Amino acid sequence: MASGEGFLTEEQREMLKIATQNAEILSSSLNSPTPKSPSPKEHYVKALGGGRASAAGGAPVRHVRRSHSGKYIRVKKDGGGGKGTWGKLLDTDGEFRIDRNDPNYDSGEEPYELVGSAVCDPLDEYKKAVVSLIEEYFTTGDVDVAASDLRELRSSEYHPYFVKRLVSMAMDRHDKEKEMASVLLSALYADVISSAQISQGFFLLLESADDLEVDILDAVDILALFVARAVVDDILPPAFITRAGKMLPESSKGLQVLQTAEKSYLSAPHHAELVERRWGGSTHLTVEEVKKKIADLLREYVEGGDTSEACRCIRQLAVSFFHHEVVKRALVLAMEIRTAEPLIRKLLKEAAEEGLISSSQMVKGFVRLAESLDDLALDIPSAKTLFQSLVPVAISEGWLDASFLKSSGKDGEVQDKDDEKLRRYKKEVVTIIHEYFLSDDIPELIRSLEDLAAPEFNPIFLKKLITLAMDRKNREKEMASILLSALHIEIFSTEDIVNGFVLLLESAEDTALDILDASNELALFLARAVIDDVLAPLNLEEIASRLPPKCSGTETVRMARSLVAARHAGERILRCWGGGTGWAVEDAKDKILKLLEEYESGGVVSEACQCIRDLAMPFFNHEVVKKALVMAMEKKNDRMLDLLQEGFNEGLITINQMTKGYGRIKDGLDDLALDIPNAKDKFGFYLEYAKERGWLLPSFSLSYPEAPPNLDASS
Repeated sequence: MASGEGFLTEEQREMLKIATQNAEILSSSLNSPTPKSPSPKEHYVKALGGGRASAAGGAPVRHVRRSHSGKYIRVKKDGGGGKGTWGKLLDTDGEFRIDRNDPNYDSGEEPYELVGSAVCDPLDEYKKAVVSLIEEYFTTGDVDVAASDLRELRSSEYHPYFVKRLVSMAMDRHDKEKEMASVLLSALYADVISSAQISQGFFLLLESADDLEVDILDAVDILALFVARAVVDDILPPAFITRAGKMLPESSKGLQVLQTAEKSYLSAPHHAELVERRWGGSTHLTVEEVKKKIADLLREYVEGGDTSEACRCIRQLAVSFFHHEVVKRALVLAMEIRTAEPLIRKLLKEAAEEGLISSSQMVKGFVRLAESLDDLALDIPSAKTLFQSLVPVAISEGWLDASFLKSSGKDGEVQDKDDEKLRRYKKEVVTIIHEYFLSDDIPELIRSLEDLAAPEFNPIFLKKLITLAMDRKNREKEMASILLSALHIEIFSTEDIVNGFVLLLESAEDTALDILDASNELALFLARAVIDDVLAPLNLEEIASRLPPKCSGTETVRMARSLVAARHAGERILRCWGGGTGWAVEDAKDKILKLLEEYESGGVVSEACQCIRDLAMPFFNHEVVKKALVMAMEKKNDRMLDLLQEGFNEGLITINQMTKGYGRIKDGLDDLALDIPNAKDKFGFYLEYAKERGWLLPSFSLSYPEAPPNLDASS
């Protein structure tokens, strides 16, 4: 008997024997190289009889063992302790360690770490929610739903992250989504998202500009435009650019964004309108899209007969200036589908009574249809008869103004208001204007107009000139403004100019059919005319008084007034079409002074004329005339007159610019006399010199006795 075994009972000896056998099994398994053999832990658990044997359902059962007495004893975890047990085996081996380099390593043997359930980060949840919200908004375009969904998140403290996510998602999409993002921010401003949160959101964007540029190559320019748009929309204060710039490192792309926003967008002439139109306007429809929507709603109305729904659809289009198209298409549909005439009459009558379609739009719709009756008769032979029967019914029912008859004959056909001479004039001036846009030859154009010998049609020419320029690039717009300035003193009176702009503004709604931005373009032409002294500010009041109230032309005049009244309006509006090189006025003045000083020293006329030509600011050549005359007085060097003569001979300096330059000297003679005592005498001589050579109009004169006749050019 082994030592110590005499103290054990028979039952204890049996248990010791079993334990020894289990230990041997465990030892052999640890030394086994077979990869498919059970792990030491599995052997160890099996040896204790407490393995996770699967029951019928595969669920694990509790660790149990059966004693020799027949009782089932629940074993503690890892087989340690319990009545009639030997405790935990191999306790003397210390902590069991797993060797990950062992060929039999099983990752399943790694001990489980008990950790608490993951805590949800509210900001992460918010970011996920707003991504879905923004995606849905880009799909539906419903601002109200987006605002409601954002409120329902009840996480207003995280709204700066919404601003960041909205803009960053839009930056990587088309112009439509960029415009929609700006529109949504404006809608949410103050109502849902505070001003401070908008600023914080944009600052987050500036901080992440470097990361954004990795995925979006032109991220700096796009983000700069978003910043500029936010300033224009009054949701970011202009001071944001300065404040944010101080908080960003000098090497940051965000600082570059702010500089681009300020210099390229917010400092540009007429920047507000340019920035607002940069992405096209998500709510703006093209003419073709509007026409299609009108055709669809009228077809649906004829099929369903729901007048209130049709009126709602017309109102929803939000193109009140285009309602004449509704009238015209509705009348054509009534002619095509004879059974639909009662419904069409009912719709137009109700729309007129509700004020949905104005009287002027109704008349215009009838006029447009009357003008196209000949073409319409090719498809609908009875078109003229049907139209003639519709007119008296519409007037009697009160939804067509009787003024329509003033522009039509007894049979309802619109008579041509233009006589043969006017028709021929319109045709010829279109050719003249096209040639001018190609040649930039103002004297030749003036000669062509004089050859037409139709000064009574000067307003028609102005209307045609600006209408053609509006449909072209900025170069032609600039050329039109320059030509208008040249024509003003030479052959056009102020009354001609006023009448021409009245004609333009009266037909602004028609112009908008082809040029959707016509209102803004006309406002710029009006403002430019005031800055160029073609019109006086009071003329804008006169033009507005001659337009129908609440028409789009009246709004255009109001816009022009605002442009003229703005700070630094002169310099900005002078460059509204690019102004040649786009130099600032002060830069141009400095360049003119230098070229005149160089000419005064060297005396090369051709070189000086080339310098004037290189300035590419013909509308500003009156400054050349003024400075040349002042320099001639100061330095007593009448060679300056040779430069003016050469410039006039080449057509470089027009009569208009000459007259304006002389006029500016005349207006400032009293001040000039303080520095040059004989300024009035010298100017009198220069005036006669100019008249003799045809530089000025004969009507230009001084309001005081002119210089004595014996004054010669050398004095």
